[in-house]
Amino acid sequence: MLQFSLLKKLVILCVCLTGVYFSLPNLFSESFLQNQNILPQSTLKLGLDLQGGSHILLGVDKQAVAEEIQDEIIDQVRAVFRKERIAFRNLGVNKTDVRDGIAPVNITIAKASLFNTAYEALQENIPIVDTGVGSVLQNQAYLFSVEQNPAQQKITLYVNPLALNNKVSQAVSQSIEIIRRRIDELGTNEPIIQRNGFDRILVQVPGLQSPDRLKTILGKTAKLTFHSAHPKQTAEQAERRGAPAGYQLYPFVEDSKRKLLLRKRAKLSGQHLVDAQAAVDQRNGEIVVNFRLDVAGGTIFRRLTEENLGKPLAIVMDGRVISAPTIQAVITSSGVISGNFTTEEANQLAILLRAGALPAPLITLEERTVGASLGSDSIAAGKIAGLLSFLCVAIFIIINYRLLGFFAFFSLVVNLTLIIGFLSLLQATLTLPGIAGIILTVGMAVDANVLIFERIKEELKMNKQTVVAMDSGYRLAFATILDANITTFIAAMALILLGSGPVRGFAITLGIGIITSVFTAYMLTRYITVTWFRIRRPEKLHL
Repeated sequence: MLQFSLLKKLVILCVCLTGVYFSLPNLFSESFLQNQNILPQSTLKLGLDLQGGSHILLGVDKQAVAEEIQDEIIDQVRAVFRKERIAFRNLGVNKTDVRDGIAPVNITIAKASLFNTAYEALQENIPIVDTGVGSVLQNQAYLFSVEQNPAQQKITLYVNPLALNNKVSQAVSQSIEIIRRRIDELGTNEPIIQRNGFDRILVQVPGLQSPDRLKTILGKTAKLTFHSAHPKQTAEQAERRGAPAGYQLYPFVEDSKRKLLLRKRAKLSGQHLVDAQAAVDQRNGEIVVNFRLDVAGGTIFRRLTEENLGKPLAIVMDGRVISAPTIQAVITSSGVISGNFTTEEANQLAILLRAGALPAPLITLEERTVGASLGSDSIAAGKIAGLLSFLCVAIFIIINYRLLGFFAFFSLVVNLTLIIGFLSLLQATLTLPGIAGIILTVGMAVDANVLIFERIKEELKMNKQTVVAMDSGYRLAFATILDANITTFIAAMALILLGSGPVRGFAITLGIGIITSVFTAYMLTRYITVTWFRIRRPEKLHL
């Protein structure tokens, strides 16, 4: 156990130098690192609790999800009855009969003689399974209970609450990915975006001191759609007489009093969008957003512009008209969105379009800004606690084990350097729990040395030679050291895999600390001790 091959020596040296190399950038400013090519650019990233930032808790708008389901039911029923040429009236949502957070959809059949035919048409086109107590309609992962009222010629479709919950859960999962893409466009590092409960999303962005900008980016659904205008009726006429079936009045973004009468069903949606970039129109110097569609979207867009030559085609986002240009020529796969944008508004719109639309609107439930001063205080407190624990451990081990204790203390310094180096290499985010993990590692790092030194003490008490006692101490303590650290490492891995946020940050520093502690305590300290022993050849060890 006291023999070191050339390969072992090189491994120890390379690991230590690598740790020092990757930890050094943390001693220099960011501007210095950018103006040199020797040291790596990667440094420790500070979390929200250390450098400040924005904390927002978002919730999915369940009412909007319910309305989306209702609209889908209405569209399906209207399509079925028109296909079968069944006259109907009063197709709409019955807001007076809300069950489990969602109102049902009522349909009245125009003629009593067609009631059974209408029900059979629904059964054929939107599979309805008769259960004996009403029916269950299953389509696109939704469940609806269908109640018949032949006397009033009315059919009522109730949405199963499980369908609403499933839709909300899917919206949360999809929103997390879209939020992540939007925040990445802001250029921030290591945001925390995670599900919080059933229908909530926690967003923490370190270093971003403008929560209003974050709310603007995250709060917009950014659902982009293209709608054709009514061929004959104007918005003013629709306001007086009411919008015809299948059409709706949409307000403009810049002036809500100004409206357009557009077909409710979108001709093209933003899901076909490939790219969007803010630009300057060379013809008039106006700030615009250029967009590009995929192959399928380009095909639809070409057909859409062909059908609407000389007519307005409205570009709508989140229910408001951005612009409504008149189509002058057939457009294939790219286009321009204009709307008297400022440069910031155009860039923001481009970010939203590139990231994609949220499946449902998000509501801000909680908003908190963590100031940089709190982060500085936390770092200062962490430094004091770390230095204090470091000094206490150093004093204890040097007093008890003298020169060997000093070797262990030197290994402890290298251990901390390796931890910081690995965290910098991995671009990990350091939080307060992470600092706690490092401080805990300081206390645990000397455990292996204590076990070894106490074992050597026991061997010396048995009047064994110094070299034999050292060899036995390292050899017999190895299994105990390995077992103790493996069990702790397994617990750390479980926290990394199953935990999130602060718990995961603590586990990462603890896991890395365990690996570096075993290396420095058993390999580095042993190598230093053996090298010293071969040079000095002491007759006795003072322990």
